[in-house]
Amino acid sequence: MEAPIRGRRGRPRRILPVDGVEGEVLEQAVAPEQEAAVSRPAMRPAMREEDPRASASRRAAEIMQHLGGLDEGTDDFYIEPHKIPDGWSYEWKRKTIYNQEDPAYQVQLARAGWETVPASRHPEMMPVNGNYHTIERKGMQLMMRPKVITEQFRNIDQRNAKEQVKHKEAQLGSAPEGQFGRDHAQVKPKISRGYEPMPIPQD
Repeated sequence: MEAPIRGRRGRPRRILPVDGVEGEVLEQAVAPEQEAAVSRPAMRPAMREEDPRASASRRAAEIMQHLGGLDEGTDDFYIEPHKIPDGWSYEWKRKTIYNQEDPAYQVQLARAGWETVPASRHPEMMPVNGNYHTIERKGMQLMMRPKVITEQFRNIDQRNAKEQVKHKEAQLGSAPEGQFGRDHAQVKPKISRGYEPMPIPQD
């Protein structure tokens, strides 16, 4: 009685023809340890979930760092000075009014050297995972330009303001032709050069 033929492990056998004649049977066996490595999936240790109290404490620290405080008088447009890069100035500029943009005003800002601050520079100032490119709040957008340009514009504004004050003082001190001058103490206009807040009417 012939012994039963045991199956071989590995790939199925192939018969390769050689010059039209059936060739020998070729087979490639796989070692038992290799077969076990192929058939058995890799085992990975299960990830342990973070302790809820530790995750809550970590998240609270992140939120407090962004808020800076929980008082109701927080200024939405306040920017910490150390966040402004050296040599640059930040200012909030109008972008929309009633959700409508003003292209002419945007061109005016661009001509004055203003450009938007990229949100990637201050990601804490915009919602997480929002894919925002600019920093916007309540119709305003944060813009920047070289500090030296901003100082030059401020000097021009101050000079123009002083010229307007001098012009008004000259008008108040002058008198129409044919009348006496207003340099007398009783008729001389009293001009205050101080700065005082305007009173707010109480309704």
